[in-house]
Amino acid sequence: MDRRLNPYNPGAGTQPPELAGRDELIEEASVAIDRTIAGRHARSMLLLGLRGVGKTVLLNRFNNMAIEAGCITFLLEAPENESLPSLLVPRLMSVLQRLDFSVAAGEMARKARRLLAGFTKAFKLSYEGFDVSVDIDPSAASGMLEQDLPELLIGIGTAAKAADKVVVFFIDEVQYLSQSDFAALIVGIHRINQKGLPILFFGSGLPQIAALAGEAKSYAERLFQYVHVGALAPDAADEALTAPVESLGVSYSQAALEHIRKGTKGYPYFLQEWGKQCWNLAEGSPIDEATTERATTAALRSLDQGFFNVRYDRLTPREQDYVMAMAYLGAGPHAAGDVAKGLSISVQQAGSIKNSLVKKGMVYSPRHGETAFTVPLFDEFLLRRESRAS
Repeated sequence: MDRRLNPYNPGAGTQPPELAGRDELIEEASVAIDRTIAGRHARSMLLLGLRGVGKTVLLNRFNNMAIEAGCITFLLEAPENESLPSLLVPRLMSVLQRLDFSVAAGEMARKARRLLAGFTKAFKLSYEGFDVSVDIDPSAASGMLEQDLPELLIGIGTAAKAADKVVVFFIDEVQYLSQSDFAALIVGIHRINQKGLPILFFGSGLPQIAALAGEAKSYAERLFQYVHVGALAPDAADEALTAPVESLGVSYSQAALEHIRKGTKGYPYFLQEWGKQCWNLAEGSPIDEATTERATTAALRSLDQGFFNVRYDRLTPREQDYVMAMAYLGAGPHAAGDVAKGLSISVQQAGSIKNSLVKKGMVYSPRHGETAFTVPLFDEFLLRRESRAS
């Protein structure tokens, strides 16, 4: 079929043509935004899940919802080895510039700008067009993030309340924040909740961020609404495939849908990849099982060259040996001792390698003493790679 009309969108954070199976999550976010606008308490939300489940897609959808509701928003991705203050300063400056247009915010907005100036100077940051040499409020300028960030957020929240505005901010890849940065963020959200200020936070990341939040601050378990985002149920997986092509007069046979569900395990990113390949290879409608078999070969080739291999190439030789030992054991999760045995090293030595893989976002611990991949189907990729190399 005509590739120019292919409706599927496999990509990092790319909005799929049909966001199937996520209606409840979208409604939860909508309720939280509306409650905050109405001056009622709403818990901030953390989306937890493996790679390829659509967390970034959901954050983008929530961001659009907040904008449509009249909120001031910003969305950022936490990269590895970059501090939270350096990420926040330009975004918070933009928020304050928007609040400055409100006559109602008045002095509150100007006070928040002075707080931000002090914060920026304390953490030795710079922002083009923002002079931090004058008009500094020292309340957020101690240089201790866990003290300064809450003061800054309170100042911005107070200005937003005076302007009758809600600020909603979004951070993707939360697991890459340092423990001290994450702790300061948690304290800041806790303080603005206590004061009833109109700031709402949505974050997303790998499954370990729930444990990281608890380690950073014990009260974090009560501060956030933790939402686990997983693979799609069979009906939703079918909808993700069929809905985008219905208007184009194309359908799938039931056997084809079952074949794709088996290959993708219901993960949204993989469904988009399989759908794309099915469309490109199909000669007409309905798309049958024979087409999906050929599409599976093409999809795996594409994923191996990009999605999987990009992650594998980031690993050191010792880390590659570790994930290979996991792959030999199966899909997982795996006991730490079993992985160490496969590598013929001590549990302590294996633990050191595992920790570096956790920091790179490649593995996590579903339960104490267990290790699993954060990338679905990664074990199968590794075994295919090993087979090709031998």
